[in-house]
Amino acid sequence: MAKKIPEINASSMADISFLLLIFFLVTTSMDVNKGLARRLPPPMEEDKELDDSEVNERDIMEVKINWENKLLVEGEPLDVRELRAKAKEFVDPAITGENMPVVADTILPEPFGKQPFKNKHVISLQTDGETSYQAYLEVQNELVAAYNELRNECANKYYGKSFVELEEAEQKNIEAIYPVKLSEAEPKRY
Repeated sequence: MAKKIPEINASSMADISFLLLIFFLVTTSMDVNKGLARRLPPPMEEDKELDDSEVNERDIMEVKINWENKLLVEGEPLDVRELRAKAKEFVDPAITGENMPVVADTILPEPFGKQPFKNKHVISLQTDGETSYQAYLEVQNELVAAYNELRNECANKYYGKSFVELEEAEQKNIEAIYPVKLSEAEPKRY
């Protein structure tokens, strides 16, 4: 007669496994992917017609990233580390010239008064379908950093503190002088 092997009672194994699973789900932290924070334009009013007015070529700064992740600004090769200074020069209303955006005057509340303003400038970013996400983010970061630096310089000049320390009304005044105007065109092959 064969010896009977004693069995291990496994009836509580499912309960233990379930409890361990719950424990690991509760105690594990998940990384959350973050995207680019962008504010979309408000929806167009139904009774408003599209404005097909001509855009002055000098009001547009073309920034392109090709499939080799090479940066072209206004058709000229440029290192990504030089992009911030180029964008600041383009956006800053104090810098004028025949190849720079048109400068108009605007009247803002105190302490600003009458200010020069490049209200029609646009930085147009276009990528290739093969552009790496890393190159795209580097260019985006430099362009946004240019606006942030200009806003901080203005905040320090007029209010004596950085842009993020300002109250909402004060921030809106500075945003009126330096509005972020980034346009992203559909990817093309370069």
